[in-house]
Amino acid sequence: MLDSAEFRDASGLGGFTSSEYFDILALLCEISSMQIQELLKSLGAQGSLRFPDFEEIRKYVHSLSTSSLIGLGAFATLTAYWLATRPRPIRAPCDLEHQSVPVQGDPSCRRSALLKDETLLDFYYKDTKTAYEMFQRGLQISGEGPCLGFRKPKGPYEWISYKEVSDQAEFLGSGLLHRGCLPSPDQFIGVFAQNRPEWVVAELACYTYSMTVVPLYDTLGEEAMVHILNIAEISMVICDKPEKAGTLLTNVEQSLTPGLKTIILMNSCDAALLERGRNCGVEILQFRDIMEQGRQNHKAPVPPRPEDLAVVCFTSGTTGKPKGAMITHGNIASNTSSVIKILEGSFVIRQEDVTISYLPLAHMFERMIQVSMFCHGARVGFYQGDIQLLMDDIKTLKPTFFPVVPRLLNRIYDKILGSVASPLRRAVLQYAVRWKQAELSSGIVRNNSFWDLLLFNRIQASLGGNLRFILTASAPISPSVLTFLRAVLGCLIFEGYGQTECTAGCTFSMPGDWTAGHVGAPLPCALVKVVDIEEMNYLASNGEGEICIKGPSVFQGYLKDAEKTSEALDSQGWLHTGDVGKWLPNGALKIIDRKKHMFKLSQGEYIAPEKIENVYLRSAALLQVFVHGDSLQSHLIGIVVPDPEVFTGWAQEKGIVGSYDELCRNQEVKKAILEDLTRLGKEAGLKSFEQVKDLYVHPEMFSICNGLLTPTMKARRADIRKRFQGQISRLYSKSAF
Repeated sequence: MLDSAEFRDASGLGGFTSSEYFDILALLCEISSMQIQELLKSLGAQGSLRFPDFEEIRKYVHSLSTSSLIGLGAFATLTAYWLATRPRPIRAPCDLEHQSVPVQGDPSCRRSALLKDETLLDFYYKDTKTAYEMFQRGLQISGEGPCLGFRKPKGPYEWISYKEVSDQAEFLGSGLLHRGCLPSPDQFIGVFAQNRPEWVVAELACYTYSMTVVPLYDTLGEEAMVHILNIAEISMVICDKPEKAGTLLTNVEQSLTPGLKTIILMNSCDAALLERGRNCGVEILQFRDIMEQGRQNHKAPVPPRPEDLAVVCFTSGTTGKPKGAMITHGNIASNTSSVIKILEGSFVIRQEDVTISYLPLAHMFERMIQVSMFCHGARVGFYQGDIQLLMDDIKTLKPTFFPVVPRLLNRIYDKILGSVASPLRRAVLQYAVRWKQAELSSGIVRNNSFWDLLLFNRIQASLGGNLRFILTASAPISPSVLTFLRAVLGCLIFEGYGQTECTAGCTFSMPGDWTAGHVGAPLPCALVKVVDIEEMNYLASNGEGEICIKGPSVFQGYLKDAEKTSEALDSQGWLHTGDVGKWLPNGALKIIDRKKHMFKLSQGEYIAPEKIENVYLRSAALLQVFVHGDSLQSHLIGIVVPDPEVFTGWAQEKGIVGSYDELCRNQEVKKAILEDLTRLGKEAGLKSFEQVKDLYVHPEMFSICNGLLTPTMKARRADIRKRFQGQISRLYSKSAF
């Protein structure tokens, strides 16, 4: 119910309170004659309703004949309904033309406009300075209320309460201590599992006793897994399936990970696996048995401090071995709190809110989402583990909060457009989207308009029908896709930017700003600046340069890697991201380039193109290879230059004859080259997303003379992209991957 001040502000009825206005309506409803115009004329000119004096209206109404003004009563009722139900714009938390503020007068270095001064945000609630305390706050709010949900195929979601999760975490943690683990941030526990309730219980068990979590995941590859287990000196791993335990045992049997001594399995296993473990000195235990040992040997919690290590998150996507980013509890609290601060006026997480967990818990993005939900006593429901069943899980769970990567939003966008075949339906869709986008431009976000009821409700129902909030991160999203889905889905959709090394995010869309093509303003926990990259002609004086971050959410460095740490963190504590940004006039940040030769695909996978190019150069047919990826696309394409000396002979062996230039244009030749590259990639261990899916065969060599090579014979990547932009666009436009 609106109070008087809120009603005056929302309704635009001048100085009247809500009670006075509804008194007026009660009087009007007694009138029963068609004298609307007479009333309007007496109260204001040109038929515009005005309320100059409450007593004046009361006297006028009582002077009218009760039997002659029924129509006026209906008119008044409709007016009241419209005023009560009309959509209201979301109030922006700051001036949207000034979303960030220069720090000490330097426009290249900026902070959130939500801060009163240059003191960055460490925590939002006084009792939530660690990840452990954030869960405890949710426990106090919800208690026996639902916390973690799971389902069996075609079944409903079953829920574990906050109290049960807390008890299980204490029992598991006590069981780990009983097995010899120490309640210390120096105690590293590996977790090698898909998203499921036990993952959260294991993580919370570690936090309850100040231990550190080290997530492991399949896509790192076996060599990277061995590196992590050794550099983190992990002796105990909690994993979900016997198959994963078998992989860990193989490394031990080959003397690659001699420090691994204990595996705790969430699922049951057979006697053969237990025997195999005994033979190589690894004890395999059941998750439930460790909890029972902890129940019988319960220890009081040993809560962590903000400065204590919470997680070592190993990042993929670099050339060489993965690096372990050391994230503290204070890092997690400040980053999560900053998002809560930005959303406090537009989206307050409620106890009845629910999110679906399907993005990897081994990455910080998903874990920060969950910490935010736990802090408010909300629910987290897990998908079944099969991405093919995700949409069925969503329809069953009916989430209100949906974290996504751009690739999924792109698929939703494509599916919507693909379902509209006739020109008439497409025209109606375009008109409806424009209508909703016009509302967005005035700050109104809703899913109950005429067009929602007519066209968009089925789309909204496919995502459960209850969505209030979508957050997209991990890679850029096309502005056209973002704007389209904001209109169609009728819920808040925000975009964030960051990386593991700043815990998760450093910028975030500002509520009320529904423009696209940028990643928002700095979070309240971060200073963000751009610094010169002279060799790329990006200058901070122009508001462009490498994005650097400083503040309480920035990581402590890479585990046992001082050299890589010094490359990422300078002497003043600034994290150098390698991304190139540009400050927009309204104080928001736009990502415009990448300093290093590395990029993300739309699904969030990092690509090191030079590594792939070196593999493909083994092809006898090719002299030069350029691999390109677009952050708005899910796959790679390539520009290749054949070797003139061997190309025609190579093609003849494939049964294709022609001149050099003819062969470069021949589609069968291109297909043969692509098959050869795919074969080489598989032999070299390239993952599927690292393989090019289409290519353009260029007859002319990259050279210093044509501006595509440096004097040291290195590729000028930016110039090559620019030179072949037409071919790149055509390759992506005709691809269907």
